Amino acid sequence: MRQFLGILVCLVAFAPTLQAAELKGRLAQGGLVFGLAAPGSSVRLNDKPVMVAADGRFVIGFGRDAPLEQRLETIAPDGTPQVQLLQLEDRTFKIERVDGLPPKTVTPPPEYYDRRKRETAMVRKARGEISEQLFWEDGFRLPAEGRISGVYGSQRILNGKPRSPHYGLDVAAPKGTPVLAPASGIVRLAEPDFLLEGGILIIDHGFGVSSTLMHLQSLDVAVGDHVEQGQKVASLGATGRASGPHVDWRINWFDVRVDPALVLEEAADVAGAP
Repeated sequence: MRQFLGILVCLVAFAPTLQAAELKGRLAQGGLVFGLAAPGSSVRLNDKPVMVAADGRFVIGFGRDAPLEQRLETIAPDGTPQVQLLQLEDRTFKIERVDGLPPKTVTPPPEYYDRRKRETAMVRKARGEISEQLFWEDGFRLPAEGRISGVYGSQRILNGKPRSPHYGLDVAAPKGTPVLAPASGIVRLAEPDFLLEGGILIIDHGFGVSSTLMHLQSLDVAVGDHVEQGQKVASLGATGRASGPHVDWRINWFDVRVDPALVLEEAADVAGAP
């Protein structure tokens, strides 16, 4: 990732003639794409403003069910617009059955709804705190060593009842396995006992990109802590809605849920580049 970002910085030298944004990443449903515009440019995705760093770097993300046609507009410092029509890869997702979950986590009793309302408000607040630092410069890594037991986008049937798609990458391992920061950032949420997520951390990686780590047995960091990539931040568990010990890792671009596997794929491609 840093190698690619270094290339982007080098391109800034040629930015006065650059109007269309340079893009790196998989243009697919669930993809996270890194870009470069001329310094001083503004960028809009489907007419919505995108955060742009002083040197022109930015990041955009696409959800599981994002329309396949996307409109990216770069407006140069002199006001000249350049429109790129992006065609996303249409992905097919798996159907998964998960049985043996505690009944109250699949169909909670009425008294749990107030609790969920409070918890979701805390998550929204945490994701609304956006750093302007590019903590994702060094790319991403898996948060734990183990078996991939669940993938992004899969439609889950919980205890026989269809539910919303799964938006994380699950890594199964024994309880107590170290959970590491997937990338550097600032801890925005650290709670030990959410109803569905159990122990949960949200790490802000900058420019709207954040990681959420769930089902944690114990937490090693607190809100406001700066963490480095690979630092131990928690221990893996089976808290919340979990049928066994694992960490559920999710990546957001603001409120858009992207696929951690595609982000890792991109980081691996860049690391392996000559």
